[in-house]
Amino acid sequence: MLTIDELERYDRQIMLREIGKEGQEKLKKARVFIAGAGGLGSTAAIYLTAAGIGNIRIVDRDTVELSNLNRQVLHWDEDRGRSKVDSAFEKLKRLNPDVKIEAIQETITEANINSLLAGCELIVDAMDNLPTRYLLNKASLKHHIPFFHGAVYGFEGRAMTIIPPKTACLRCVYRGVPPEERFPVMGTTPAVIGCIQATEVIKYILGIGKLLTNTLLNYDALNMEFRAFKVKKDPHCEHCGQVKERSK
Repeated sequence: MLTIDELERYDRQIMLREIGKEGQEKLKKARVFIAGAGGLGSTAAIYLTAAGIGNIRIVDRDTVELSNLNRQVLHWDEDRGRSKVDSAFEKLKRLNPDVKIEAIQETITEANINSLLAGCELIVDAMDNLPTRYLLNKASLKHHIPFFHGAVYGFEGRAMTIIPPKTACLRCVYRGVPPEERFPVMGTTPAVIGCIQATEVIKYILGIGKLLTNTLLNYDALNMEFRAFKVKKDPHCEHCGQVKERSK
């Protein structure tokens, strides 16, 4: 049930026939896991919190550095040296006190990923390295949790939505593990991709619109172009090739 304040806060969303009060209540009940509180995670978390997602768990191991501040908009100059999740928790609670925010400062590993995900219904991939993305992808497949992938490099960004076991997974798209590197990022690029991820999450919860399933959306900021590439589910994929539908 929405409170009087919530009805006013989300009035412009509730006006949308695709949402209404019933849809807003669905958003309030949702439990979203955000892996990473950096550039992508900042943007996705801000807009999911503002939209009224009722429960958000955000996990990141790092502390705020000066070089983060061109793109990681949850963190400000005075946050330098603080844990990113503490900084994120503070800003998100100030943005929307009605949303339950869980902030966990941990490295996501094969040993803890199941416990970190416990109780969550959706995963937002806001990581900056492929090995951790693969862990999230496998956990998504194992637990049948929708997985919203985003990635950035320079002026380019990518987004894709994965619904196990029906759609192509992350491993169907990427091969191997590239070496970790310090890569360039234009600050606005994760803002665009993070907003797309948040929009996909909201659409999935509400059951509306067309999702980026079996589709890799590429954003080229320099030429201001969006291109959608079809992705086929690989029957021999080492992650999703053996995953079956849950019995009804």
